[in-house]
Formats: sequence, structure tokens, C-alpha cells
Amino acid sequence: MGSSDDFAGLPAAIKGDVDPRTGRPVFTLPVAPGDGSEVAVQTSDDRVKVYRNVGRVSFEVGDRPQGLTVYDTGHPGLFIPFRDATSGIATYGAGRYLDIEPNEDGTITVDFNLAYNPSCVYSDGWSCPIPPAENWLDVAIEAGERMYRPTDPAHTA
Repeated sequence: MGSSDDFAGLPAAIKGDVDPRTGRPVFTLPVAPGDGSEVAVQTSDDRVKVYRNVGRVSFEVGDRPQGLTVYDTGHPGLFIPFRDATSGIATYGAGRYLDIEPNEDGTITVDFNLAYNPSCVYSDGWSCPIPPAENWLDVAIEAGERMYRPTDPAHTA
């Protein structure tokens, strides 16, 4: 088993700016202002969470335009729940999340390497927001947390 020093990072299908601190591709994007409306988001346990539409970010994966709505949950930072073409195959079927801190200039930096699975992957006791259809990407985001599959050859010695 190798050490963390041997870890070269996760593959990324995205070509954005390179974060000088991490060397990973990221997008530093302006947020097209949202209307501030409240959005009812369904959860994994049939509840509803209400978020505020802060805006939308647009970017390209390959040559394909994509976009994600950014939400204010009432907690510090911003929230982007999303699904992509890896959902249910290599990543959690309901989608993954990004927690974003806005930059001082009003942009946000999106680093898909930081995408993580919701807590309900690990326990049914959690109430996890399901990404709204407007945040379903039709491309694969080959970065961020994946599902652990003990039968996967990458996990066997």
C-alpha cells in the first residue's frame, strides 16, 4: 500500500484555471445573480428544505456548456448540490455536494475535486437534499469523492 506522498490526485475531466496552491484545475466564475427566491428542495427522507437562489454559474466541460444554481442555506458559505453522468455508476446515485466560500470580488471558485457524498450515503438517519433538476449535468465530473466498492479491483490487494 502506498503512502499519501504517492497520491497524484483525482483525474479531472475539466480544464479550468490552475489553483496555484493545489495545482488542480478549478473554475473561478462570476455568479449571475439569482432572483433571491426561495427554492423547495426535496430530501432523501421525503422532507423539504428551503434554500435561497443566489445565482447561477456557467462553465464548459470539454466543449459542452454547463451551469449550476448556487444556493444560500442560511449557514455560512454557499451550497451547490449536483448530479452528473457518474451519478449511480461511480458516485452516489442521488448526487454530490460542493460547499463554496465566495471570493472577495463576488466570484466563486468551483473545485470539483472537493465534491463530496452526502451523509445519507453512510446512514439512513440523515436528511439529505436531492439536487434539483436544474443542477443535473449531462457530462461526467471525474473528480471528487466516489463510492467505495469493495469488489472494485482498485480496492483489493
